[in-house]
Amino acid sequence: MIIWVVTGFCLYLRYMDRNNDMTTGVVISTYNNPEWLEKTLLGYMSQSCKADEIIIADDGSTDDTRKLIERYSTHLPIIHVWHEDNGFRKTEILNKAISAATADYLIFTDQDCIPRRDFIETHRRYAREGYFLSGGYFKLPMDISRDITPDDIASGRAFDLKWLRSRGLKCSFKCSKLVKSKLFTMLMNRITPARASWNGCNSSVWRKDILKANGFDERMRYGGEDREFGERLVNSGMKSRQIRYSAILLHLDHNRPYKNEEAIAINRAIRRETKATRRVRTQFGIDKEQYLSLIHIS
Repeated sequence: MIIWVVTGFCLYLRYMDRNNDMTTGVVISTYNNPEWLEKTLLGYMSQSCKADEIIIADDGSTDDTRKLIERYSTHLPIIHVWHEDNGFRKTEILNKAISAATADYLIFTDQDCIPRRDFIETHRRYAREGYFLSGGYFKLPMDISRDITPDDIASGRAFDLKWLRSRGLKCSFKCSKLVKSKLFTMLMNRITPARASWNGCNSSVWRKDILKANGFDERMRYGGEDREFGERLVNSGMKSRQIRYSAILLHLDHNRPYKNEEAIAINRAIRRETKATRRVRTQFGIDKEQYLSLIHIS
C-alpha cells in the first residue's frame, strides 16, 4: 500500500504541469431548474483554473433559465445551446453542445453539481492522451441543498465537512470524499471498488475522442446513456482513470420524474449490443448522415 501511495504521488508531480497549453470546456446539462443551475454556475465563478468555455446543454428549459444564463454570461464564457422541449432528449442536446464546443478537452457535468474550487484544475492535471477521467459526487440532502448560499460556495464553506455537519449532515464513509489530503485522495482513488466508468455528472475526455465515437447515442433516454458512451470509448482502446476522490462535486437533491422503465429497458438492450459487437462509433450520434439515410431507406 505504501508503494501505491508513493507511486501515485510521483505520477501527480509528473503530470501536474503537462497540460498547460490545452483549452478546457465544461458541458453542463440543464432542464428547468434555474435555482440549482445558478448555484452550479457560482461554483464555476470561483474556480482556481477558469474554463475557456462553458457550454450549457439546455434540453428545452423555459425563459427563466434563459434569463439566468444571460445574466451569468457577463461573468462566465457561456455558450447556450437550446432545443425545444420534446421529452427527455439529453443525448441529443449534449451532441449539439459538443458540436458548438471548440475546446481541446471537455468536462461533462450537470445543473445540480456544484464544483469545488479545484474541480477544473484537477481534471486538467490528470488529463492524459488515451484516457478518460471518471469522477463522482457527494450527495446532499434537500434541506442543505436549499440552504447553501452564494457566499457558502465562494468561500468554500459548502465543501467543509465540519460546516456541513453543523447544518445537520449525517456522516458516513462517503464523507471521506471531502478529505483534502492529496495523498489520501490518491490512495482512495486506487483502492475504491467503484468502477471508473463514464459518469455524466463528472467525467472528461479529449474532444477529438468524442468525435471519433460520434458522441452520444441519441436513441437512448434516461438510464445508462452515459455509461454506453464510456463503453464505446473503452472498445476503441481508451482506458479510464478514477478521480472520484479528487474531483469533488456537491450533488444537490432532486426528484427524477423523467425516469422511465421502458426507456431503461431499451437502453440496456443498446448497451448489450455495444458490448457484444465491440462497437466504437454510434450511427445515431453527432454525424447523422448515415442515420438519416437508414431512416429514408426504411
